[in-house]
Amino acid sequence: MARTPQFYHHGRSPAAWVGSITASIGFIVASIGAVMGPMWLLVIIGGSIILLAGLATMVLKAMGMGQPG
Repeated sequence: MARTPQFYHHGRSPAAWVGSITASIGFIVASIGAVMGPMWLLVIIGGSIILLAGLATMVLKAMGMGQPG
């Protein structure tokens, strides 16, 4: 039996929420690191969190939790 994907209106999907919230946390961490010195370790950690957000969004979308193309 084929599973029909759930339709999410205007990007209100679990994949979009996870990506947006995680990227926001990454931007906050990187911004704090940039303002405080700059503390390059925090800037790099923030950038890594942002990359993780993109990866998590792609994985969740591939699992069917995102809005179809």
